Amino acid sequence: MTAELTYQDVAEHNTKKDLYVVIHDVIYDCSKFVDEHPGGEEVLLDVAGQDATEAFEDVGHSDEARETLEAMKVATLKRKAGDPKPKAAVPGAVSPAANTEGAGVGVGLYAVVLIGGLLAFGAYQYLQQQQAAQSS
Repeated sequence: MTAELTYQDVAEHNTKKDLYVVIHDVIYDCSKFVDEHPGGEEVLLDVAGQDATEAFEDVGHSDEARETLEAMKVATLKRKAGDPKPKAAVPGAVSPAANTEGAGVGVGLYAVVLIGGLLAFGAYQYLQQQQAAQSS
């Protein structure tokens, strides 16, 4: 049988040495993982004692990260009246597609810089050849 804790119980675990988070209504003890977290300890401390579902899913964690998380499970969330509403994401659901609208601008900018650099190099070589021809 899995233990049940409330948001109030979870909120008490909000320090680096005692850190619980809620993801999809499951409570995880991330205390031993804080120093190992690839995103840095600040990321976990920002959601310590809170529902971290949205933050967890927005990053798009790997299957390995989800397995690591599963090993830290300590309880399920017992909802009470007045608790924050559950996040819209469903466990196991595919994360929403990344916003890539701005990516085209970045690639286009690199292309312009690259082409500009090649044209400048070509012009420099041409002028060097012209200057060498005039000197001869």
